[in-house]
Amino acid sequence: MAKVSFLGLGVMGFPMAGHLQAAGHAVTVYNRTAAKAQAWVKQHGGHHAATPAEAARGADFVMACVGNDDDLRQVCIGEDGALAAMAPGAIFVDHTTVSAKVTREMYAAAQDRGVGFVDAPVSGGQAGAENAQLGIMCGGDTDTYAKAEPVMQVYAKACRRLGDSGAGQLTKMVNQICIAGLVQGLSEGLHFAEKAGLDIEDVVSVISQGAAGSWQMSNRYQTMAKDDYDFGFAVDWMRKDLGICLATADENGASLPVTALVDQFYKDVQKQGGGRWDTSSLIKRLRSLG
Repeated sequence: MAKVSFLGLGVMGFPMAGHLQAAGHAVTVYNRTAAKAQAWVKQHGGHHAATPAEAARGADFVMACVGNDDDLRQVCIGEDGALAAMAPGAIFVDHTTVSAKVTREMYAAAQDRGVGFVDAPVSGGQAGAENAQLGIMCGGDTDTYAKAEPVMQVYAKACRRLGDSGAGQLTKMVNQICIAGLVQGLSEGLHFAEKAGLDIEDVVSVISQGAAGSWQMSNRYQTMAKDDYDFGFAVDWMRKDLGICLATADENGASLPVTALVDQFYKDVQKQGGGRWDTSSLIKRLRSLG
């Protein structure tokens, strides 16, 4: 068992850190809002620290799941950042969805200190984190990944190294691009079924068994039919991720016309007050159009 610190206790990080503690690792947590770190300790045991550096000192592995590029920089190299407190040979694992650019910056900063760095964004949403069923897409040095993988497996359904530093983040972009188009297609299909006077349950029972079937269809069609959007990944987060995808596409020359369009549809959802609704709320936008 390892000495592990976990930085960031949002809807993903809170249960992920809990799985590590339950598996027998000695876990110290840090959260910008200290009350949440205290609540985690009350629920799971372990310890909490006042700063990322304090949490990281003496840790074999430091895991992070924060908000965006700036948040990652803050917990890594900002005042009281983790990297300066980590011993040579320790490993930083970043589960945040951020740009490949900041990932490579943090990888270089870690290398300068003799610390390993793995970019390891996750897919599976809040339910995946709570049930230890996350898909983890990783980039970094082969030997560093090999050491970190057994720790990540505590909350993983699948965990794989895709290449050098940044490859995990690029793979997460592929994941978000695919989801964006899929959810829009599902929303349009269900909206069409409603307008045509079809029974949604009957329709989905048939088409989900064929080529139209998907995780989104199986897990979201009922809540979409009920106009209920309090499940999983929020629209605000999705727009953050799609912004990263579109900016990266500008750099590498990829054409993402559908992704750009769906990003604007999510902007419309935000204008409806749906920033915290889950991503399946695209159908609510269609219903508002008539």
